[in-house]
Amino acid sequence: MAAKKRKPYVKLKCSECGQINYYTHKSQRARTLGKKLALKKFCKKCRTHTKHVEAKK
Repeated sequence: MAAKKRKPYVKLKCSECGQINYYTHKSQRARTLGKKLALKKFCKKCRTHTKHVEAKK
């Protein structure tokens, strides 16, 4: 049985404090568009919901 290709992980970094809090996968459509992923997530350091953007690898 052949091994499946795994999607690469994307690091999500808090835009306020700069801490990397989350790791996720990017959809195929989002990868082809070339834009950075941005989600509103909870930051443990800031203790509030902030915008998390895709960080460099």
